[in-house]
Amino acid sequence: MTIQHAPISPKLPVLMHGADYNPDQWLHDPAVLEEDIRLMKLAGCNVMAIGIFSWASLEPSEGEFRFEWLDQVLKRFQDNGIYAWLATPSGARPAWMSARYPEVLRVEANRVRNLHGLRHNHCFTSPVYREKTGVINRKLAERYAHHPAVVGWHISNEFGGECHCELCQDAFRNWLKNKYGTLDALNMAWWTSFWAHTYTDWSQIESPAPHGEFMVHAQNLDWRRFVTDQTIDFCKHEIDAVKWANPDLPATTNMHMIEGLDYRKFAGVLDVISWDAYPTWHDAKDDIKLGAAFAFNHDLYRSLLQKPFLLMESTPSMTNWQAVSKLKQPGMHRLSSLQAIAHGSDSVQYFQWRKSRGSSEKLHGAVVDHVGHEHTRVFRDVAELGGTLADISQVAGSSTPTETAILFDWENRWAVKDSQGPRNSGLHYEETVMDHHRALWQQGIATDVIGSEDDFSSYKLIVAPMLYLCREETGRKLGSFVERGGTLVATYWSGVVDEHDLCHLGGFPGPLRKTLGIWAEEIEGLHDWERNGLSMLPGNALGLSGRYESRELCELIHLESAEALGQYTDSFYAERPALTVNKLGQGKAYYIATRLTDDFLLDFYRTVTEAAGVGRALETALPAGVTAQVRSDGKSDFVFIMNFSGAEAEVALDGRSYSDLESGEPAEANVLLPVNGIRLLKRAAAR
Repeated sequence: MTIQHAPISPKLPVLMHGADYNPDQWLHDPAVLEEDIRLMKLAGCNVMAIGIFSWASLEPSEGEFRFEWLDQVLKRFQDNGIYAWLATPSGARPAWMSARYPEVLRVEANRVRNLHGLRHNHCFTSPVYREKTGVINRKLAERYAHHPAVVGWHISNEFGGECHCELCQDAFRNWLKNKYGTLDALNMAWWTSFWAHTYTDWSQIESPAPHGEFMVHAQNLDWRRFVTDQTIDFCKHEIDAVKWANPDLPATTNMHMIEGLDYRKFAGVLDVISWDAYPTWHDAKDDIKLGAAFAFNHDLYRSLLQKPFLLMESTPSMTNWQAVSKLKQPGMHRLSSLQAIAHGSDSVQYFQWRKSRGSSEKLHGAVVDHVGHEHTRVFRDVAELGGTLADISQVAGSSTPTETAILFDWENRWAVKDSQGPRNSGLHYEETVMDHHRALWQQGIATDVIGSEDDFSSYKLIVAPMLYLCREETGRKLGSFVERGGTLVATYWSGVVDEHDLCHLGGFPGPLRKTLGIWAEEIEGLHDWERNGLSMLPGNALGLSGRYESRELCELIHLESAEALGQYTDSFYAERPALTVNKLGQGKAYYIATRLTDDFLLDFYRTVTEAAGVGRALETALPAGVTAQVRSDGKSDFVFIMNFSGAEAEVALDGRSYSDLESGEPAEANVLLPVNGIRLLKRAAAR
């Protein structure tokens, strides 16, 4: 369903363009602020994220608050039509706090307390840290919640990491008591009878440790759930400390594919999703896989709230933390920035506005280089993009119509990596998910990235790669989805464990067995140098023919109600089913029993999406490495055609009437795309 969403901020109902700004690093030189204001306007920037690591400047000693410098910055913003995401400064605490209250410092899994330093080096459970963040946040809210230049709250910075101090151990035990009620229930869920690990007192339970327990998989899973819940609780504590002053001011926190946190659960406390994207462009011969990977991430973060998100950080030039830090080639800044807009972002923002003079990020990319003026290639790229974003601001608030979804759960990700299964050298869960997503992306098919607790009813096709952790309820939901006419694609290593990381009894794929119509008896891991193959059976329902290469994992399955579409070519299980389809109710469920290469996935999804009636951004063939995405406000479709191929490309439009989104001029029938090129078009929305 196409929806025109309300603007993220009514103060700035356009596409946002800006950067992380750290004026507190330049308080010794007031001329810098005046020059920055001039350059921001020149670059077409309308918003800055400020105060992210400013605690020491805001509260230089306990109880001594200095807001005058921030008053001045926001006043100059207001006078010049620039807005601010005002940050809470909890991402890094001042040295006086660490010295006076050492409990705020994080304890690592080895049970050693950290020294002061770095970022995120704090305990989310600590009452002292919560008290101090509450004080500084309330002070900020009292002073700035109704400031005309403030569009929203930027809560902390890239939440992540975990603490193993005694405060967190006690909190973990209480979390477990609330979840399980009794030790008997916990021992059964964790299967602690293995290796005589049965707990007889709550005080015996510790978080996973390298010198203690880390082999009870259910315990590891619950610890990660606890860390997520504790982090969200701290985030909510911060939000409550600022939103009381003006409930209408939205709150976000900038996310960044952190291994240890289930970001999907943050959606319950945030008004808008934002994330930080740092692709390592030009590390390979072409940027196709990288472009697709970041399309997946944009789709993931858009799907958390099913509305436009914010690209809160990206680099306008290069990073400084890669093995080799490549410059963006001509056109890539525009292409990669507008890719975020194409996939649902209502902003392009950077780290950072002005390069720091010292410390670890002094050579990280920025809009304003150490030279200090606008006469640089990077500044020109940013200013050009600023003009484009202003020209296409009608896109702001538009939605992303989708009929396809990929199931990606953090809990499944954690469980897969813990599984100690057929390939401890790498099961490659994320890579597999992205392989399937890329096959849809290459066809210009918009895809949501959803969790097992989300609503499935609006989709025609759901892809669930390696759904190793599959609850009974998830199995029922997917079965109902297929029975009502949906198409499901599942793969090897699915339906193996439940939510406690306990193996399903009665045969894999557990709760999916009836839906998929197969029994998976064994799974073999292949060495990196080993290969098998899939041979399509003559006359198969997909109409595919020939042989495709398979690698890494080969599952040995038995047909129950399913029909074989293809079979293995090699090993002792040659001629056994490797690709199946099961008809259930009004729908179909496909099972891919081995990891197959990109050529198969592209051929497979072309056929499956057509049969499922899934629409594409353009009903035309797209060259390799060229993709298209659509946003729509219900009246007009905004079509983004993007070239990640590393070569010039040409796309024949599909016969509908198009105009150039920036100029309004009619579009030609064949669109020419240079290297790193992108074309923005507009057409009437389908009724």
